[in-house]
Amino acid sequence: MTIRVLVADDQVLVRTGFRLVLDAAPDIEVIADAADGESAVRLARQLRPDVTLMDIRMPKVDGLRATELLAGPAVAHPLRVVVVTTYDADENVYAALLGGASGFLLKDAGPQLLVGAVRAAASGEAMVSPSVTVRLLARFTEKARQRAQGTPGLLTERESDVVLAVARGRTNAEIADDLRVSLSTVKTHLASVQRKLELRNRTEIAVWAWQRGLLG
Repeated sequence: MTIRVLVADDQVLVRTGFRLVLDAAPDIEVIADAADGESAVRLARQLRPDVTLMDIRMPKVDGLRATELLAGPAVAHPLRVVVVTTYDADENVYAALLGGASGFLLKDAGPQLLVGAVRAAASGEAMVSPSVTVRLLARFTEKARQRAQGTPGLLTERESDVVLAVARGRTNAEIADDLRVSLSTVKTHLASVQRKLELRNRTEIAVWAWQRGLLG
């Protein structure tokens, strides 16, 4: 099945470059692009792409607000949005994750990571640029730790193992291999975690773990 992608960025060279890279993949097709957040929201609602690549800084409606409108907690049928940024220390990316983004990566991440991020989002997983993860999320760990009390006793030991693995960026297949369980068992644990913690996706699970300082 072809993954249908919408590219939203105010720079024509970036949109063109992303289109060239993604259209070269056999299972991905760029169906539209947008030069501002307002157009991105309109086109995404109209076309319902499998994945939207969303720049942060755009005219009319910025990428943070556009992401929230497409994937935020108030959206009945959220779309999958991957936020793309130029800055690996941009605090707006963290806000985008809380606003519903499925993941984020840097614009200079390279073709392989770009394609991987689209495929991951389309399959319900998340791709986070490795160079961003610690520098961005760890910054918020201490403040979040002070206001978050954790959820002792709510998760089973194996569910906690899965949460930590997700926070470290492991795929379902890698988690199954690490824990020596079946892929279906991993999916069952993830569904249970999301239900207990009232989280919608893997990205929110990872943020939850970081907020509570579970990764050290």
